[in-house]
Amino acid sequence: MTRPFLQIKNLDPGWMLILYYGFAILIGAALLTLPFAAQGAPLSFLDALFTATSAQCVTGLIVVDTGTKLTLFGQLVVLLLIQIGGLGITTFSVYLFFYLGMGVGIRDRWVIQETLLHTPVDSLRDLVRSIFRYTLVIEGVGAALLATAFVPQMGWSKGLYSAVFHSISAFCNAGFSLNADSMIGYRANPLVNITLMALIILGGIGFLVIKEIFDLSKQHNRRRRRRLSLHSRLVFMTTAVLIIGGALLIGVLEAPSALASMNTAESIWVTLFQSITARTAGFNSIDLNLFEVPTLFLMMFLMFVGASPGSCGGGIKTTSLALFVAIMHSRLKGNPHTNVFRRTLPEAAVTKTLTLVMTALLFVAFAVFSLLAVQMQGMPAMASRGVFLEYTFEAVSAFATVGLSLGATAKLVPAGKLIVIVLMFIGRVGLLTVAFTMIRRSREGAVHYAEENIMIG
Repeated sequence: MTRPFLQIKNLDPGWMLILYYGFAILIGAALLTLPFAAQGAPLSFLDALFTATSAQCVTGLIVVDTGTKLTLFGQLVVLLLIQIGGLGITTFSVYLFFYLGMGVGIRDRWVIQETLLHTPVDSLRDLVRSIFRYTLVIEGVGAALLATAFVPQMGWSKGLYSAVFHSISAFCNAGFSLNADSMIGYRANPLVNITLMALIILGGIGFLVIKEIFDLSKQHNRRRRRRLSLHSRLVFMTTAVLIIGGALLIGVLEAPSALASMNTAESIWVTLFQSITARTAGFNSIDLNLFEVPTLFLMMFLMFVGASPGSCGGGIKTTSLALFVAIMHSRLKGNPHTNVFRRTLPEAAVTKTLTLVMTALLFVAFAVFSLLAVQMQGMPAMASRGVFLEYTFEAVSAFATVGLSLGATAKLVPAGKLIVIVLMFIGRVGLLTVAFTMIRRSREGAVHYAEENIMIG
């Protein structure tokens, strides 16, 4: 009994993350297949596995409607998977180790360091406690605000439950909703819009950034007040540019069509909400099929970028986009170094950024090809060209753990569902695993052959 345990304990940290998430998904899928987890006929194992993966990977793509098909037990299973997936299995396991007095080894510290942090911290125990405390406070405030809108409409019990469910789902950037039309029915409600957008942003900027904000707010001596770290400044700058830029572009592109029938206030809420939710949250306040192709392409870009490191969201992360732009700017100017905010980035970070971005692009391209291959078998050529955008959008949404869909999820064949499951899973843990391999130091004595130049461009 001890040998398998020791073998698992000595696994590479990246594989440990895969086992953590995989084990939780399998347990969740098993619970969702129980007869009392669904209304009417029990879920098939494939549908239960799809739902559990989507919840654990905080994606939001669904093959069964959460509010009508799942019972209260099934919904609570989904909610628990969302909360665990949002905070991270590693954080939960480490917190359990602390609670039981077992301590955390060097390997576990490495996992947490690469999952949540950009610089070392004095106490991992305090960090994990802070994460739980901030999460409970933010989700609690969000639920209280949403309850003021839901309770008068649904009653106390149903309204409070819906408020808690949507608050957790929004902060964890999951996008699961108890409403069949997501948030379309509330797109003109300022309170619901502001609350959900605030929860999504807070859940997407990263736990360390939230902690840094709270720590700075507690400093009373302004003369000795610390500045925001480079990481936090990059997160805020990139997030603001993506939100504002995305909203403005959506507004301009859709003013003559999807937004034409709305008044000014409602159109502003819709454009802001969709710009924010496209970055891994997955809620929608308008039917996405009403959007023009350029807008959908813009949303795919926003989904691909995603949230920030150490957060509940997926994608290549905001800092990767910021560093990628900084690297290209420096190289085009002939500068061999990459400078951001009067700071020079280490070459390891540059290599890691370029590798992650290119790996993600190649992986998504291969995933889109695979999904199209299994979904379009036997389909006439002209008809298949019409649904190309749907499945490309679906693949990007799954990889970036967003959950937005143009309706392709309901059309997935069993092989297509398995591809999307893999996309969601790798989108949640795969890039972290790549990061773990990238931070390893180069092997000493690695072979270096004679150099020879080639033509480029």
